[in-house]
Amino acid sequence: MYYEIKTNRLLLRPLSLKDLETVYKYSSDEENSTFMIWLPHDTKEKTIQFLTRVTEEWSKENPDFYEFAIILNETQIGAVSVALNKDKSEGELGWIVNKKYWKKGYALEAAAAVKDFAINELGVTKLTANCDYRNTNSYRLMEKLGLTLESSDGTRTYPKSNETVKELIYSLTIN
Repeated sequence: MYYEIKTNRLLLRPLSLKDLETVYKYSSDEENSTFMIWLPHDTKEKTIQFLTRVTEEWSKENPDFYEFAIILNETQIGAVSVALNKDKSEGELGWIVNKKYWKKGYALEAAAAVKDFAINELGVTKLTANCDYRNTNSYRLMEKLGLTLESSDGTRTYPKSNETVKELIYSLTIN
């Protein structure tokens, strides 16, 4: 499957192995991936494994998740995704943007486009997103997307540091 989304400033297209260098640049950067559970990638091989899995998912007729490259002026600056539950009625949104492009509204623009894609094209009836409680920028973005706080009593554990912190879960139910 191949699907593109165009916004005012961005092109969202399937993330793939051709994005290796740009994905590795932000996914291996500790500051860029501070609040990401499975990052930073400490080897390029881990990024290759991730991109191989994403490419395989895009080759399915009905993917379980859609990982889009965020393209700005022909440069891949991040990724945005929606992962579907088993019956594909619900989706979980996620995003990451290279820190050089933070605070310019690109994550919000990309996430809003994928939110609309999930609702209008995939027919999901509920969207969720979660983050470390310290990630103010992420939960504010969720609020701007129209998601509301569903739970603040969960936890997440970062595998590399074994640190456990409070996790916020935001959601939006579509009528």
